[in-house]
Amino acid sequence: MLSLTAYSGVAQIGGNQVLVEDGDTRFFFDFGLPYAQRYLYFEEYLNPRPGAGLLDPLEMGLLPPLKGIYRDDLEPPGSDLWARFSSRPGFRELSVDGVLLSHAHMDHAGYISFLRPDIPIYTSPTTAFVLKAMQDSGKSDFEKETCYIVPRRANGYVLAADKKAKAQGRPYRLLAPDRPGPAADQFWGSAPGGRGLDGVPLDLGQHVGGLRVRHFPVDHSIPGACALGVETSAGWVLYTGDLRFHGRRGRSTRQFVEAASALRPVVLLGEGSNVGEAAGTTEEEVYANARRVVDGVRGLVVADFAPRNVERLQAFHRIAVETGRKLLLLDRDIYLLRALHLAEPSAPDLTADPCVRLYNEPRASEPGWLREVRSWVGERMVSREDIHRDQAAFILCFSFFDLNEFPSLRPAPGSTYVHSSSEAYNEEQAMDFRRLLNWLEHFGMDFVGDSHLHHRFRDTGQCPSGCPFCSAPQGTVHLGPGFHASGHASGGELVEMIKAIHPKVFVPVHTEKPEYFREALAGTGIEVHLPQAGVPMALP
Repeated sequence: MLSLTAYSGVAQIGGNQVLVEDGDTRFFFDFGLPYAQRYLYFEEYLNPRPGAGLLDPLEMGLLPPLKGIYRDDLEPPGSDLWARFSSRPGFRELSVDGVLLSHAHMDHAGYISFLRPDIPIYTSPTTAFVLKAMQDSGKSDFEKETCYIVPRRANGYVLAADKKAKAQGRPYRLLAPDRPGPAADQFWGSAPGGRGLDGVPLDLGQHVGGLRVRHFPVDHSIPGACALGVETSAGWVLYTGDLRFHGRRGRSTRQFVEAASALRPVVLLGEGSNVGEAAGTTEEEVYANARRVVDGVRGLVVADFAPRNVERLQAFHRIAVETGRKLLLLDRDIYLLRALHLAEPSAPDLTADPCVRLYNEPRASEPGWLREVRSWVGERMVSREDIHRDQAAFILCFSFFDLNEFPSLRPAPGSTYVHSSSEAYNEEQAMDFRRLLNWLEHFGMDFVGDSHLHHRFRDTGQCPSGCPFCSAPQGTVHLGPGFHASGHASGGELVEMIKAIHPKVFVPVHTEKPEYFREALAGTGIEVHLPQAGVPMALP
């Protein structure tokens, strides 16, 4: 019998952890970090304790109580972890044949970190290499050990990283026609620092537990995203992951819809992040609007967009080439681009482009991955002094968390900050945005971008006179749209997609408004089953 259990991603955006069972085969669609649940208890300086291993995520409901799928080395010493959680609703002992991973955003991939290191991960080559680059170049974080783990051992009453042990690689099964080449294998089999890596060679994967697997590239705000399908005993079960139609790879999403329709799926699991919104700005419109802004800037341009949004990076690269500027990237961006080129050798290698430069950020230490980056770019490094002397020569790709470089960069008045990222969705992000505005005000920089707070926002909360875009009440004034394109399709687009695929059953996940689909699909003959967190759902 076919059944589905959504442990996370129910009536919330992200954190998808969806178990599918068909006979003796069990697998997950995604195993993500549930940000909405995490923000209820944790924030930047209050985090799950690495020394407590699985205890904090299990206690606070970030992980489902499933004995048998998690790392043994994360069971805290001196306690019977599962005796404590065996009375939790939904507790069971379980083994799984794999995780089918749609893309590399942490709300879909992050909590792979806690899974047993022998559970295979099925995904696109690009997603695998993006995750590897993120882990190599990021801070050590036991919540994000997606490609290799650092073994822990008991040190008194806490768990500590075993300093003598090599990192242990996870088995990745690539959903691709061919294995990567030797350079890609070398990248995959190495870990930064002197710890070393007991790697697991990359292999291809076409079946999970004996069931046929298919993947379908889709358009999203991170490269490598794909929809997934498994041929079960009841028929095809498809999962959209996150997708959109308005990026440069929108054709891929439309091709998925055509292929999915031909499979006549019994079940379609789909996202609904933007069900309350109309179709928004396209990536091409973002490029055009940003280009017009850069044309009018005589000083430094700072471009702020989400990490791993390579399509946005490519847009600013295009603008830099067209306006005669140099595109300044951070070291982690260069490392990611090189990983992408290894995963997709046919894609252009931006790290070798003469327009691209490395922002030479001083560091107290130089890990191995950073030495590699510096060797790739050679003399194409730009210092703070270089930027200050000739600010009109550069577009600098920064984010909010890089603002503390400004006192050294000394951006001149008239420089412009292009905010090409999503708006603030919660109180914490709104506070960060106010801090951003304070920085820009201090240095006399102009702000351009989509936001619910104006670039000259003061305590009065009033929009400056002459703003052509708004006359909103206090605290909600905003600039006009056009500098950010969502990674998600609109509600109307999703409904048309579901109608075209026409599954027997549609199950909404990754949405705060699952009931939207019940009303929108009424009379179509498509059954809409609303999942309940942790409750198995028998399917035809």
